[in-house]
Amino acid sequence: MKRLEGRSAIVTGGAGGIGYAIAGLLAEEGAFTLITDINEKGARDSADRISAASGIKVLGIGADVSKTGDCERAVRAAVENFKKVDILVNNAGITKDNLAMRMSDEEWDSVISVNLKGAFLMSRAAMRPMLKQRSGRIVNITSVAGQAGNAGQSNYSASKSGLIGLTKSLARELASRNILVNAVAPGFVKTTMTEKLRDDVKEKLLNAIPLARFAETIDIARAVLFLVSDDSSYITGQTLAVNGGIYI
Repeated sequence: MKRLEGRSAIVTGGAGGIGYAIAGLLAEEGAFTLITDINEKGARDSADRISAASGIKVLGIGADVSKTGDCERAVRAAVENFKKVDILVNNAGITKDNLAMRMSDEEWDSVISVNLKGAFLMSRAAMRPMLKQRSGRIVNITSVAGQAGNAGQSNYSASKSGLIGLTKSLARELASRNILVNAVAPGFVKTTMTEKLRDDVKEKLLNAIPLARFAETIDIARAVLFLVSDDSSYITGQTLAVNGGIYI
């Protein structure tokens, strides 16, 4: 039997990268899945590919998680199509790197708005059906940058650190209704962003990682699967680091 058979999930920022891998694995394990992304076509195309590969109903919609209306619309779409919301993965995120002295208000505000406020807005919308059914799982995708900080990423690091605080607070608020809230903190993951790094930068990063490799997106997806499955039924308010040992 598949580990998530009969359950339903929402994955934000699921058109590509880590979000796509998470959505694909959840569907493979039997979860009806709704992908949201600011790129509506990308969300729909990714949903079609995952549905074809898994044989599970997967839908894709365009949504800006920094907007309350879009978040509420996404949750309504999941309820209308799947009758419930069992799992929410807050993966949507952006970067606008700059040294703090040079960082504009827009660079700060936009990153905080998508990465942190977006996770709050999606969680607030999803917890309503979860509270009614007295069960649910919320997983926030934070980052090693939120644990250790990173030069040139004060906005991103602050947003990801904020997600850890949000995770702990929601875990306390929702535990009595059997809604578990956890976070996954990836290290450096092999994505289009890391592929663009200069070779010397890649080499420096790899030398700092005890496992001597970047994570694959499936490494992050498997951690999420653990936290939304029955295997983690006594875990809440925790941050699971998937970083190859770069931050311990």
